[in-house]
Amino acid sequence: MNGPAPSSPTDPPSELDKLRRRVEALSRKRDEAEARLRALLSSLLPLDDLLADTRRRTGALHEARSAREAMSAALALSEQIDAAHRMLRSEFARHDVRPMNAVGKAVDPAEMRVVGTEAHPSAPPGTVLREKVTGFRLGTSTLRPAQVVVAVPGPAPEPEPVPPAGNGPGPSASEAAPAGGRTQPRRTTRSQRRLPRKPSAGRRRRSRRA
Repeated sequence: MNGPAPSSPTDPPSELDKLRRRVEALSRKRDEAEARLRALLSSLLPLDDLLADTRRRTGALHEARSAREAMSAALALSEQIDAAHRMLRSEFARHDVRPMNAVGKAVDPAEMRVVGTEAHPSAPPGTVLREKVTGFRLGTSTLRPAQVVVAVPGPAPEPEPVPPAGNGPGPSASEAAPAGGRTQPRRTTRSQRRLPRKPSAGRRRRSRRA
């Protein structure tokens, strides 16, 4: 009894061969994805070390005993935060993740979400004035849309007044100290000082006559 003839190289692949090739392709893609994920996580480990050191420097800022120590700790903390941000952006760039830098550009509904408007005297309407949330691209696709504030026609808003230091209202212009002299004592009336009123001259004369 003769068995089935072996398939020749020119025969079309069977369904089993197609399934085997699909499984192999999926396995390769899974291994590549795991390798990329492992590389990404490994690249973020130095950032974790930097943030841990930043947290330690924050504690040093709270424990500063003098203004000089506080200033030195604050400067070191600011440098640590800048370094961590640069490191994170560098890793983003290695994986083709980049910020949109939408400020100054016309709003693009495909990549940006308008969350506010602000009057501006010179910027064209619809121009992005600032980003509430930074948008990012992964390659040419949108990874996260930017949340932006756009310009509308109108005068620029007036700056908010800065409240005076302290709890109570600040001194008026007439009470402010001169540029090169001492402050003058504030004059108060007798009623404000709550002093007893002196008897009038007429009353003193009547008492003398009596």
